Amino acid sequence: MTKMRAVDAAVLILEREGVECAFGVPGAAINPFYSALRARDTIRHVLARHVEGASHMAEGYTRAKAGNIGVCIGTSGPAGTDMITGLYSASADSIPILCITGQAPRARLTKEDFQAVDIARIAEPVTKWATTVMEPALVPFVFQKAFHLMRSGRPGPVLIDLPVDVQLAEIEFDIETYAPLAPYKPAATRAQAEKALSMLNAAERPLIVAGGGIINADASDLLVEFAEITGVPVIPTLMGWGAIPDDHPLMAGMCGLQTSHRYGNATLLASDFVFGIGNRWANRHTGTVETYTEGRTFVHVDIEPTQIGRVFAPDFGVVSDAGAALKLFLDVATEWKAAGRLRDWSGWAQECRARKRTMLRKTHFDQTPLKPQRVYEEMNKAFGRDTCYVSTIGLSQIAGAQFLHVYKPRNWINCGQAGPLGWTLPAALGVRAADPDRPIVALSGDYDFQFMIEELAVGAQHKLPYLHVVVNNSYLGLIRQAQRGFNMDFEVSLAFDNINASGDAEAGYGVDHVAVAEGLGCKAIRVRSVNECQDAFARAMALMEEHRVPVVIEFILERVTNIAMGAEIDAVVEFEERADKDGDAPTATLALLD
Repeated sequence: MTKMRAVDAAVLILEREGVECAFGVPGAAINPFYSALRARDTIRHVLARHVEGASHMAEGYTRAKAGNIGVCIGTSGPAGTDMITGLYSASADSIPILCITGQAPRARLTKEDFQAVDIARIAEPVTKWATTVMEPALVPFVFQKAFHLMRSGRPGPVLIDLPVDVQLAEIEFDIETYAPLAPYKPAATRAQAEKALSMLNAAERPLIVAGGGIINADASDLLVEFAEITGVPVIPTLMGWGAIPDDHPLMAGMCGLQTSHRYGNATLLASDFVFGIGNRWANRHTGTVETYTEGRTFVHVDIEPTQIGRVFAPDFGVVSDAGAALKLFLDVATEWKAAGRLRDWSGWAQECRARKRTMLRKTHFDQTPLKPQRVYEEMNKAFGRDTCYVSTIGLSQIAGAQFLHVYKPRNWINCGQAGPLGWTLPAALGVRAADPDRPIVALSGDYDFQFMIEELAVGAQHKLPYLHVVVNNSYLGLIRQAQRGFNMDFEVSLAFDNINASGDAEAGYGVDHVAVAEGLGCKAIRVRSVNECQDAFARAMALMEEHRVPVVIEFILERVTNIAMGAEIDAVVEFEERADKDGDAPTATLALLD
């Protein structure tokens, strides 16, 4: 056994658990932990400009690659409370991140000491486990348990709070005998697989709904194999987007109230059987349960037992890791097909492909100021199949999900349930820290971009280059559109005459994003018309390669554009003209409400 400080043992365990990068902000109550990081110098540290930003960087880092666990670090008091949003976002989307906070000395915890707050109790509802370590000797085992919990069952975040005297205390610890605990993951049985496949075989118009659990399980290849062997079309959820390539013949589009395709909703409504794997029946995907479930039989597979029946009771539920279940489903389907027992759904799949060819929304608008739909059309032209998109919430994200294309798992990185504004920028930095080579394009509206714009300096300082597309209508666009139901446009405009704006800034659009980005050490380009788009993308990529910093491309949009959405999947309002199969000519006009 070796005598060492508790924090030195903690850093050794982080190394053994595979941590290579951490994001955080030092402070008095966490400085002992930082001294241990510095002494080892084995874990890269990225200094955030805001502690919430550090938590979102950790999320991006985890989401970028299978097996990653992002770590965020802060001091006592407000550092922990600032990271609650990141913990909530990670918890909601089943993302494991480890939050480490400093704390006042144990003797001062009940004395209203400076920045002493019960952060474990505050964080408890948005973590798998949150604890303040009161005994130094427990530090190694608390960290071991944290990683075990984060990886077991439904993944999620953990917070470890370390009083400063616990950090500094000496303990006996032998890292050479340390081993990570094997995570627990439930697995489907053969009998369950045969039951589920029997129910599938009885259907005439089946669909697979592929959720984020498939991506968490690194099982996208198994999903595609299962779809191909059965011939059943796939509807990915927003968190599962990329599990099957957008141009795969069996990719039937996304369903939902906002981030959906017309053909995806139509196909779901035409189905009679839904095989949900690794999904949670989120309300933006389903709308009201009655509309979503009417006339359909459901099988639901999820790693978390309490997810089965949480939103509605399926006809058959299976508690299983998505990868383990898909492997069994594939085995059974392969055997049945070889024996001639598997039904032929090729006619149904052809119907789904026909909808995908024809039920499109128009993107080819030529006017100035730009319509957002055309920006996404130009993005599809400019960026290749390996591009990873990062986005959070708002009309920018909703339209992005309707019009962009994703071809690989973990190439759509999105906080699906929490949707905090400001998430996109730090999350993109976390993705870049995890993967130095992948093309990364962040997508923000102007308000999301402004929320944590200071984190651009992190990308400049730490050489974390990526492209950030900002679609600027100088509005809280989604809230403005929602306020139409109240016949108002109240406190949602960001427009003002900026007396300090540079000569190139758009008059009346308020914040000069180009000037701010450049002031934070990055590069930026402003685009006003369609014929500038492709040149701007090419220039931005060249600037990024030359300077190795984030590059912002701001598109000046028309102030008001309503994006298709509705209260039910069978009642989505289409505000613009539909398009034919080429995407550039209307075949019919729906409700033009502006």
